[in-house]
Amino acid sequence: MSRDPSSHPMASRKVPRPFELHWGKGVIAEEASAVTPFHEPTIQLLRFEDGSRSLRFCAYHGSSFARMPLIVSEEHIADLAKAVKKSPQIRKLLEVLVD
Repeated sequence: MSRDPSSHPMASRKVPRPFELHWGKGVIAEEASAVTPFHEPTIQLLRFEDGSRSLRFCAYHGSSFARMPLIVSEEHIADLAKAVKKSPQIRKLLEVLVD
């Protein structure tokens, strides 16, 4: 069962917002996530300064980025799928992954 997303920290995460990795920087252009009792599984579209794009599969604990692999229970896949449907660029890249 999911918690009420309107009371969750995701509401305060603005998109686009900057990110920086060892090999490049850019903006988080789109974000899809599902609120669970344990964490917030998230898929982010990273747009680098050179124009390239990548998907990051990650999670948040409250407002903190979790430095761990993304784990999504079967129970919460549908909630994440709903968020992906509202994120057209992420959805388009994921379609390439599953087709």
